[in-house]
Amino acid sequence: MAGKVITVAQHKGGAGKTTLSTQIAAALQQDGVEVLMIDVDPQGSTSEWHKVRSETLGRKNKIVLMQTQGWKMMREVPRLAKEFDYIIIDTPPHAESESSIAIRLADLVLMPVQPSPLDVWACAPTLKIILSEKRPLMLVMNRVPPKSNLNNAIMDNLGRMGIQVAKQSLGNRVSFASSIMHGLGVVESDPRSTAADEINALVKEIKKNKAFKPDNHKAA
Repeated sequence: MAGKVITVAQHKGGAGKTTLSTQIAAALQQDGVEVLMIDVDPQGSTSEWHKVRSETLGRKNKIVLMQTQGWKMMREVPRLAKEFDYIIIDTPPHAESESSIAIRLADLVLMPVQPSPLDVWACAPTLKIILSEKRPLMLVMNRVPPKSNLNNAIMDNLGRMGIQVAKQSLGNRVSFASSIMHGLGVVESDPRSTAADEINALVKEIKKNKAFKPDNHKAA
């Protein structure tokens, strides 16, 4: 069976795409599966994280990194999906063509969004592409402040619109940034933290997503 392709997409800059991508990759890798990260963002934040990770862990870093351009992904991803259990694609903001290709290749699209009306409204361009490409979507509420009633209200409203929202949100926690600084995920740097619990719960939810059932798996 081909590996699962997860594209993390959001046209709005600063939404937390790279944080989400790297944290999920680190959590998946702890299960002993083969994980490939594809960095399509010219800023190269995922690539920098991976470089620091290799310096921190040496040969213990089992996550593989690939930098490429959108049009090359069309050929490379179907081939690589036969070699890896999970492929995580980190997309750039404000690059519709690159994002469209990455979304088209996805078994599941994750879209991080912060709990504010402005951030939700800014999702519209990305949602348009996802609907056009007919790919499964899961929104992930990110940088959620403690005891946020607004977050719950936004999740409820999105759910009523038929948009799948992950039950597990990610809090506005310094530990996420601290782990990234060392090329790690919070599940590695602080495994007993609330942040690690959030990531583990989110990854568990992702794994159970119906998009990954055999009858829903897209053709290569």
